[in-house]
Amino acid sequence: MTPSLPEGVSRRDFDGTTGLATRGHPEYGEATDGEYRRWDPHRSKLGAMLSLGMETGLEADQKTLYLGAAAGTTVSHVADFGGPTYAVEFAPRPVRELLEVADHRPNLFPLLKDARKPETYAHVVEPVDVIVQDVATRGQARVAALNRRFLDGDGRLLAAVKARSEDVTAEPEDVFRNVVAELEERYEILETRPLDPYHEDHLGVVARPLE
Repeated sequence: MTPSLPEGVSRRDFDGTTGLATRGHPEYGEATDGEYRRWDPHRSKLGAMLSLGMETGLEADQKTLYLGAAAGTTVSHVADFGGPTYAVEFAPRPVRELLEVADHRPNLFPLLKDARKPETYAHVVEPVDVIVQDVATRGQARVAALNRRFLDGDGRLLAAVKARSEDVTAEPEDVFRNVVAELEERYEILETRPLDPYHEDHLGVVARPLE
């Protein structure tokens, strides 16, 4: 049985192929059909998780903290159907593009911050229902642990673990095993799945915080 999609995310036909879609202003050259824009899983790890049928627990109007927002490809879709969406990105250049994405989404709040230093944005971010993590750095489990402070007790962590960002010389399966083991110190792992064929050497993780 295919997991249901959150309200505000649908499957639509784009040029003869069926794909995920949200309603919103197009941002990265994605296919459109009227007010709908394709959520390209090749450009989005979260889109890949949904396309692969992972049980993300996403719902409409949730409060979201997005770590590693870059220029806003994925977080733009999240803001299309979500509630207040805090988008953390530490590199100034993509944040300039992220600001343009936010111009079309009053519920999207870009933050030029480092996800490894949540104390620098703790005064801005309210408790959230979802943390989406897509950071290209060593210590991805530590980033998730540090940002646990923002997540409601019944919330979800949706993480895309990048093997090559942890250790470019190690086998991805070994990296994934180590990262998941570290995540288990602060989270209950609900589901994991490789994000092939959309993203090589990436693992999708769905988790909820431990008591």
